Amino acid sequence: MLAIRGKGAAHCEGHAVDITDERAVTAAVDEFANRQGGLDLALNSAGVAVAGDLLETSAADWRWILDINVLGVVYSCRAEAPHMIAGKGGLIVNVASAASFACGSRMSAYNASKAAVVALSETIYQELQEHGVHVAAAMPGFFRTRLMEHARAPEDARGFAQKMMQRSNLEADEVAGEILGRAAAGATHIVLPGSYRWLWRYKRLAPRAFLRWMARIRQRAFKGRG
Repeated sequence: MLAIRGKGAAHCEGHAVDITDERAVTAAVDEFANRQGGLDLALNSAGVAVAGDLLETSAADWRWILDINVLGVVYSCRAEAPHMIAGKGGLIVNVASAASFACGSRMSAYNASKAAVVALSETIYQELQEHGVHVAAAMPGFFRTRLMEHARAPEDARGFAQKMMQRSNLEADEVAGEILGRAAAGATHIVLPGSYRWLWRYKRLAPRAFLRWMARIRQRAFKGRG
């Protein structure tokens, strides 16, 4: 958590919190906001990954990812919003993924969790707008993160994701800066890098054609595999 007091003055403090524990999340947010006299900005980015076909992804893995990726964001927003409503408004940014709309195969649990974050953000945008609270959903594609360190995924899926991350020329600090800048400027859906924006438009304008295109990509990717 970061407190900024005047131009160029900042104080950073850490709170180790289990994002699946609503009481702990609320207590940490309340403690920080009460001590600092309010809350202006919240970036909810905690997340994990699960990969595998629908039939090989266990119910336990589904519960694990939904508890963290979805309910963790819900708990955070529920803790943050009251402080912003009580103050002069604020900005909530929920980090989803390009996987929320470019739903590649063997990623059903992850895709569903990130699509839920977008739906949540769109819904609470409407609810909180009248209170001066702006809500944005960030949907980044591959960039260099530590996401795969704790992923529950087959080795081939893990290797593919790590390769795509390494190919990206984007670091996490660059992505964070662009997300915050665009959210502060009023964006509600932030897709980056730029190469992913045409996928976002394609999915929205021609969803059936988009799915057929995604299916062809899967067929090419798995052609020749036993």
